[in-house]
Amino acid sequence: MYGTGTGALDPVTLIQQPHTGLRVASWLFSMVIFGCIVNEGYINRPDEVEQFCIFNRNQSACSLAVSMGSLAFTSCVLFLALDACFPRISSIKHRKKAVLADLATSAFWSFMWFVGFCFLANQWQASKPEDNPLLAGGDAARAAVTFSFFSIFSWGGLTLFSWERLKRVCFEEEYEELFTHTNEHVGVEPPLSC
Repeated sequence: MYGTGTGALDPVTLIQQPHTGLRVASWLFSMVIFGCIVNEGYINRPDEVEQFCIFNRNQSACSLAVSMGSLAFTSCVLFLALDACFPRISSIKHRKKAVLADLATSAFWSFMWFVGFCFLANQWQASKPEDNPLLAGGDAARAAVTFSFFSIFSWGGLTLFSWERLKRVCFEEEYEELFTHTNEHVGVEPPLSC
């Protein structure tokens, strides 16, 4: 029950929620993208000493993937913590703000991963074979592109779950306002919340 403000975290209930699974998947996807680029995203030709980005020698592509991966990873961790604390938030207004923040963040990341996927796929396709004669890091680059694509849908799913959650919280808010307003006119004190 929302609004109690007491009690310990119930990990079983948290794990059983569908948005928790999608959040963990998004977390893993961002970690894979970040790890692939950091570990194998920078290569050099046998006749060069300086390393360059595997995506068409475009440093912006690697920087974008690393930045997005690390920031999405952090967002997932923060919102997992919020999901764990959500049942203990007693104020409907605070719950609504938390859900709105989740909705905005999820929609933002879904869009950003779409942009990131398109950019990385384009740069990988434009890469020249002569820049990478040893074919180093190709699997990592393909994994980064693939998991960028998967991230679009995992964050999109989180956006849909947040939208549904927002509708429930708005209903609770309207119900509370209506119930409080009706009881004030009748002179009845509203019952204590659970």
